[in-house]
Amino acid sequence: MKIQLVRHATLVVRMNGLHIGVDPMMSPAGTLDPAAPAANDRRNPLVELPPHFAGLGNLDAVIVTHAHRDHLDDVAVGMIPKGLPLFCQPEDERKLAERGFQNICAVRESVVWNGIRLTRTGGRHGAGEMARKMGPVSGFVLQSDGEPVLYIVGDSVWCPEVGEALIRHKPDVTVVNAGEARFLSGGPITMTGRDIEQVCLTLPETRVIAVHMEAWNHCSLSRKELRRYLEERGISHRVHIPDDGEWMDIPRPAES
Repeated sequence: MKIQLVRHATLVVRMNGLHIGVDPMMSPAGTLDPAAPAANDRRNPLVELPPHFAGLGNLDAVIVTHAHRDHLDDVAVGMIPKGLPLFCQPEDERKLAERGFQNICAVRESVVWNGIRLTRTGGRHGAGEMARKMGPVSGFVLQSDGEPVLYIVGDSVWCPEVGEALIRHKPDVTVVNAGEARFLSGGPITMTGRDIEQVCLTLPETRVIAVHMEAWNHCSLSRKELRRYLEERGISHRVHIPDDGEWMDIPRPAES
């Protein structure tokens, strides 16, 4: 398995010889309105796509964890072939159909596609009233014989649903959306350093990859700040914080 962080939450996963895009956001820097009300009014995305990104042309399928514009934007909608398999949470099925997608699989529990089992997991996009306002979010666990188990948490803070998914699926690698995204009122709506620490404590054997930083205006936690927090807690060796465009090799379970 290989995983590429493209930018923000956008990933490309190479598994079973197939390429799966996750939460594609393709807009050029500065072309989208800021998330508001936030501590700054910078236009999104804050950075360009990496120059060596190959684009969406070779994808075999797409996963959309939830349909917020920083996880699926208009540019990506225009680029993705409408007949490509698209996996999503049931709450987004109608919205995605209205955007022209014709091969939608709304995953209620789990499905098998080309030898890969995709299991949907729960999450909370914030706490209390903020989570209600942000709407439902999902994560996905990808499993296939001979491949590492991959858990893509999606836009969630630490919550019982994330802990249950870790214990149930025991992923070899867990991708968390960090950045401590927040608005002027209410708490964080994506993971903080403390949330990521809790992931490490709950499943010490999982390899954590932290993404979703430095690309959207309401994300307040930088890569540098997260590294410092993890070093202070003595767990920096447990968490990889990739650069935009970076490919990561994930060894097969027998090689771990």
